[in-house]
Amino acid sequence: MIFPKMKLKPFNLSLLLLLLSLISPMVSSASTGSDGVVPPVLAWTSTVDQDQDATATNGVDQDAAATHEAEADHAEAAEHADDHGPLPPVWLVIPFIAILLLIALGPLFFAHHWHHNYPKYAIGLGLSVGLYYIFVLGSPTPMFHAASEYISFIALVASLFIAASGIFVNLNAKGTPRNNVILLFVAAVIANLIATTGSAMLFIRSYMRLNQGRLKAYHIVFFIFIVANVGGALTPIGDPPLFLGFLRGVPFFWTAAHVWYIWLPATLMILGVFYVIDSRNKAVSPDPEAGEPVVSLIGVKSFVWVAIIIGSVFLDPNIFDWVPNLHDVLGVPFGIREIIMLTVSVLAYLTADKTAMTKNEFHFEPIREVGWLFLGIFATMQPALQLISNFAAGHADSLSVGTFYWATGFLSGILDNAPTYLNFVAAAMGKFGLDVNDPSAVLAFANGVDSHIFLQAISVAAVFFGAMSYIGNAPNFMVKAIAEANGVETPTFMGYIFRYSIPVLVPIYLVIYLIFFSGWIL
Repeated sequence: MIFPKMKLKPFNLSLLLLLLSLISPMVSSASTGSDGVVPPVLAWTSTVDQDQDATATNGVDQDAAATHEAEADHAEAAEHADDHGPLPPVWLVIPFIAILLLIALGPLFFAHHWHHNYPKYAIGLGLSVGLYYIFVLGSPTPMFHAASEYISFIALVASLFIAASGIFVNLNAKGTPRNNVILLFVAAVIANLIATTGSAMLFIRSYMRLNQGRLKAYHIVFFIFIVANVGGALTPIGDPPLFLGFLRGVPFFWTAAHVWYIWLPATLMILGVFYVIDSRNKAVSPDPEAGEPVVSLIGVKSFVWVAIIIGSVFLDPNIFDWVPNLHDVLGVPFGIREIIMLTVSVLAYLTADKTAMTKNEFHFEPIREVGWLFLGIFATMQPALQLISNFAAGHADSLSVGTFYWATGFLSGILDNAPTYLNFVAAAMGKFGLDVNDPSAVLAFANGVDSHIFLQAISVAAVFFGAMSYIGNAPNFMVKAIAEANGVETPTFMGYIFRYSIPVLVPIYLVIYLIFFSGWIL
């Protein structure tokens, strides 16, 4: 039991979100342009565009140019102040590093203490960053963005976790390397229809049952690699960064058209490594039951809730003008989408097929763990995002396609890949004098002869490299928590990285880089 001293109710996360909504009006007035629904492009990513606007002004009005130059000098003296206030000091990244180290080392060296107290560490470290922004820097907007991003994140993850848990997928087959590869590939394709989170929640339990008697840590790791990350690279539904690109003006089918020939070999290479490893596992799973169908479902009605959740993803003011922008109207860090998702999560739980829930061994511990830890992560990573965004925007002209690929990828492995994607897209567009906030400019960037490869590299890296750590993408830690809750051994945080993601994924991603983004082959 993770919380023996903390009597957390099943929907305590809803209370947490309510608290965030109550305190958000205090900081919302400082927000500049966030719609409160999806993680917005941070204003500091537009530095290049601001400089270009200033240049244009210089050619029209000398006095205005002189004024702008003086203001620019003043801004530089004030630590590069922008619409979000001054840049944070580099040392403010320490709380983020601290929470990563605690997640990695806590279960190893002080497991009992960590399992009982990690919510306190997450809240304490998050508050240390938030209070510094608000009271020292006088810049509460990044914390408002953090609240907005966190609510969007937890609403999607929690609702899909609960809704998918009401569906019991029974596979009447033997756990073999061949059958595992088939299941992983099918789940990867489905991830593009119901998101990596939805596909992971739908298949993880049946995948574990399929390998009963031979289930090892590597099974969970490769499930995270393929189903929770790489699989969802073909559509905006598949992974949050791609959806944010769609909101900004990237055509819906652009990703499929420009990424499928990268997605397919990457997926097959990872599956090939898995097949070799799984073939060395000589343990045997039970034989299938004679006369029973290969696939059977219990709780089919919960697919309705999953469909509503996926459909609500598109209820965004940037897509449909008739969708109210609750940030502008009420000053809250969430939108209609999040309200629908959290409502559906309650209804899905209350109406779920009890047999399916029992067979899935459903309980709330995985989502509680994810909820508390990512609350701290989203708060503490804001200084790192702001500093990286400022650097990328200021040095975009000197950054190559390969640099964008590796930088986006590395940071997507340890930071939230959605704002990482947007910040690097904004910086790359600055190379071509384009504004990420202009849909027509985004379309021109996506279809440009010289520019589209930058968007391709950033899109691939943001999705693929999310598999590099447990915190790289929303469902990663959830899959780990579900596996552990069912008594399955999983690697430690550092074990996952050094035993699996670096030796398996980095060589494959290097091959992808050499073929598609180095300029040496294609």
